[in-house]
Amino acid sequence: MNSRERVLTTFEHREPDRVPFDMGSVQVTGIQISAYQNLRQALGLPEVPVNLSDTIQQLATIDDDIAERLGIDFRGLYPLNSHNWGIEVSDAGEDWAYRDEWGITHHMLKESALYYSIFEVPLPKIDFTEEEVKQFPWPDMGAHWRVEGLREQAQRFREAGYAVVLKDAFAGIFEFAQRIIGMDKLLMLMALDEGRAGVLFDKMLELKLDYWRTALEELGDLVDVVTYADDYGTQKSQLISPAMFRKQLKPLVRQIFALQKEMAPQAKRFFHSDGNVRPLIPDFIEIGVQILNPLQTTAKNMDPAAIKQEYGRDLIFWGAGVDTQGILPRGTPQQVKDDVRRNIEILAPGGGYVFNTVHNIQADVPPENIVAMWEALQEYGVYG
Repeated sequence: MNSRERVLTTFEHREPDRVPFDMGSVQVTGIQISAYQNLRQALGLPEVPVNLSDTIQQLATIDDDIAERLGIDFRGLYPLNSHNWGIEVSDAGEDWAYRDEWGITHHMLKESALYYSIFEVPLPKIDFTEEEVKQFPWPDMGAHWRVEGLREQAQRFREAGYAVVLKDAFAGIFEFAQRIIGMDKLLMLMALDEGRAGVLFDKMLELKLDYWRTALEELGDLVDVVTYADDYGTQKSQLISPAMFRKQLKPLVRQIFALQKEMAPQAKRFFHSDGNVRPLIPDFIEIGVQILNPLQTTAKNMDPAAIKQEYGRDLIFWGAGVDTQGILPRGTPQQVKDDVRRNIEILAPGGGYVFNTVHNIQADVPPENIVAMWEALQEYGVYG
């Protein structure tokens, strides 16, 4: 059974030979560059220049040698976007800085910082007009150059027997609108001026659909997974009420999944949100979500056993393999293995499960814990 066969089997809620494994096929399943370099050294792999798949999060592109060593079953297609293209870093005193194609300015401290944060948003006013949104110099998200060369890459991955994942070109409607005007202003608009918030949301949707039409026209027949990421959860609750989501965002997100289904009917639709999204899971299923990532097990009401029992027939779970907030960075290798075993025993039976950490592996994770995670997957992730 090759990687793609293994993945398609678990997607059908059947048990393959082993639980499929992902690292780095999407910008929410990756590994920070420092942890990646340490892992290469621990595995005895040669030192090589490490490319970034995501500059903002400082995520490493997974090299072929480590992908083969670890038996990663997925290969990701990364379109050109503000995380990996057109980045010209400048010296801003104590910080490194750059301004992306959206007009968002990002800063990262030269000393001690591990990733970039938003320093300045491009439309920093709550009373923007519809005309200002219309006239804003939005990037061309439907440009073919964003996906140029990806078809050949996808064909190589398919011929080599891997499952192919097509990444979105920018964050979800809710999250990216925050990056345009600021999180505080967007949340106030959603509460006090739905019409104005809707103008911005509608523009985000337009740009999303532009990208997916171009990308799927080029790649729709070659991909096994298409993605969408929009954070609605916190550690304890949600960033907005379920009622707000259902009224202001759900109808828009539904259109994205409908287009993905129309243009790539064989591809599974992957949705990412951190935190407690338990009240929204039925809504996700209703609008076409087939894969839920990451299933943040340490968040309130996100008990994996309860969610598997309630939604395991409707959803594929991708992630939840080990806690990345506490156990993976600060636990012992044995504690890591114990956590992996618990989660596999809950989520793997009957298929419908892809192993990955709860979000990206961060810089403070020791390589011996990553190795322990992988060893536990090899031991406990075998069916039959």
